[in-house]
Amino acid sequence: MNKPLGKLAPTRREALVVGATLAGSALLVGCGPADFLSFGSKVEAGAFGPFLKFSPDGAVTVVSKHIEFGQGSHAGLAAIVAEELDADWTTLKVEQAPANARLYGNSLVGGTQGTGGSSAINNSWTQLRTAGAAARAMFVTAAAKAWNVPAGEIAIANGVLSHASGKSSVFGPLVAEAAKVAPPETPKLKDPKTFTLVGTDRVRRKDSQAKSNGTARYTQDVQAPDLLVAMVAHSPKFGGKVASFDDSAARKVPGVVAVHQIPTGVAVLASTTYAAKKGRDALKVTWDDSKAETRSSAQIAQQYRDLASGKLPAPDKAKWAGFDGKGTAAPAATGDLTIAYDFPFLAHAAMEPMNCVARVGKGPPRLEFGSQIPSLDQLNTAKIALALPGSVEIETLFAGGSFGRRANFQSDYVAECVHIAKQVGGGRPVKLIWTREDDMRAGYYRPMVHHTVQVSVDADGYPATWRHRVVAQSIMAGSPTGVPKFDDTAVEGAKGSPYLKATPNVDAQLLLATSPIPVLWWRSVGATHTAYVMEHTIDQLARRAGRDPVEYRRVLYTKAGAGRHLGVLNLAAEKAGWGAPATDGWTRGVAVHESFGTVVAQVAEVKLVNGVPKVGRVVTAVDCGMAISPNQIAAQMEGGTCYGLSAALFGAITLTGGAADQHNFDTYRVLRNSEAPTVETYIVPSTNPPSGVGEPGTPVIGPAVANAILAITGQPTLRQPFVKS
Repeated sequence: MNKPLGKLAPTRREALVVGATLAGSALLVGCGPADFLSFGSKVEAGAFGPFLKFSPDGAVTVVSKHIEFGQGSHAGLAAIVAEELDADWTTLKVEQAPANARLYGNSLVGGTQGTGGSSAINNSWTQLRTAGAAARAMFVTAAAKAWNVPAGEIAIANGVLSHASGKSSVFGPLVAEAAKVAPPETPKLKDPKTFTLVGTDRVRRKDSQAKSNGTARYTQDVQAPDLLVAMVAHSPKFGGKVASFDDSAARKVPGVVAVHQIPTGVAVLASTTYAAKKGRDALKVTWDDSKAETRSSAQIAQQYRDLASGKLPAPDKAKWAGFDGKGTAAPAATGDLTIAYDFPFLAHAAMEPMNCVARVGKGPPRLEFGSQIPSLDQLNTAKIALALPGSVEIETLFAGGSFGRRANFQSDYVAECVHIAKQVGGGRPVKLIWTREDDMRAGYYRPMVHHTVQVSVDADGYPATWRHRVVAQSIMAGSPTGVPKFDDTAVEGAKGSPYLKATPNVDAQLLLATSPIPVLWWRSVGATHTAYVMEHTIDQLARRAGRDPVEYRRVLYTKAGAGRHLGVLNLAAEKAGWGAPATDGWTRGVAVHESFGTVVAQVAEVKLVNGVPKVGRVVTAVDCGMAISPNQIAAQMEGGTCYGLSAALFGAITLTGGAADQHNFDTYRVLRNSEAPTVETYIVPSTNPPSGVGEPGTPVIGPAVANAILAITGQPTLRQPFVKS
């Protein structure tokens, strides 16, 4: 009944079940990247497809292809299936999918299996509705046959099938017969107007109890006979390599079992975490810094400024590339607004530092950890272990945050663990542990970025010419496809901005800089800096024109045809009481930005206390299409706001001689509970398909606060963080 899908020629049943749920009824044909990534896999799809399991007692389990690392998407994904299936939400369970790109690929991340770009709900919306509706039809057909009644007369509610004759059943007794029914190629989906679960506050997290009582399983919870703990000594400078090392003292530490050199450093293996840490501390390593970064962050920032201003020519093999342009594209006239913005490197600072458990030898490679992009982790593991990508087994566990850190082209910490496990051999489990200091000093960062903007205005004070220069290190440079000629992630949010659409003449260009410093997407990626630049610039233009910032934006949005921007702006302004006096001592600032298909407007109430911004009330309006879980959307807006505010106020990784100065939360300051604002969230009603909410709340708060400070002091805030350490 259940057949492997590792081969390239699916049976008719497999094509119907998998094709309908993965591709909206399009059959799987040929061999693409997902097929390649799945070569060697033994993962099977059940009779009800890859996303649903039914047990004989009637319990329903939704299989989630997206990792749960605190964002709460498991509940939303499960609710989509439960709505179409009419399952009992109170008993429905969620489990993590195994690694198989052919079954669980994400069309929004190149067809690989992975979670990112706020795509979990967006990518899965039609897919999971189809899965639930197909299974529903199969059970209805089975019940109709068993009860000898027309299928059209059978109803399902809360996991119970019933007929007017009085016959009824939960799913369990019908599983065997339903599994024999051919799934419909195009199952009928519900009219969203009839939804009883999706869009209600009934959709609450399914993982809260396990995370509260300690039964939720994280990488640190993995234990096994003969397990070894590994820690790696990394170069203090990015790009440094091991020249030589002396491990004699390390091997004398009680509990230390072995010391191995790997491509990224020297690994110490021990029977306990404490012993591994003490052994690593005892290592004496000489580093080769011939290809390492040796500049300070101040030097890099100055180079970016000089490149943007034209004082320095573009480096060899680097060229300015346009990301928006129209009209005469003449530079701004002398005397109009010219402003430069600097953004520092940022650490992801996830609560759970990086870790992984790997077994290599005696069977296929096996990994246990919080895998954000299993397909990349399979591919990079396969290269090291000399295995087929699909044969690499990954058990994806809960993870304590990521913000992008767990998803990179090199699978950095995963590859380290696999290299070590390969040297250990015999399938013996190795748990690699990075301390927070490791991740702060040897991990990946949000790139340092510089923007220079020159704007000339028309007689009414609105932009007539917009000249924009961006200098940034490319996140996509590490892609398996090679260094890109252009990196959209560096300018997303500025590219296509309604402000540029409303400006007759635009000349916007990007220059990609290079450095050994590893950079990575960080929650909301390019929008982390483009939202700030666009929104803070607009407030300065409104102020110069003597116009209210909200009204100024309304005019530009109308010119650009940006109806969704206008909708969230109006809602946030209304709920915040814009136009009426704020509470004594407080001043309001506004910002609006679109990222990952979602538009967010925020009005922040701010006051200065001894020159330091204090943020009180934040009113948020969000247009994210159809709201699956309003409660979780509000939680994401709250969390994203605090994460973005933390970075704007305090976040910065600085370098001295190519080495990071910050190493933990004592030097990398984050927002305290006592500093967190009150966040109100209002959702714009919509019938559009859902878009992402995990990241869009992050980039808006920084410019909203900066615009409030502008209203207080009359001075723009040109650099982040606002508060110097």
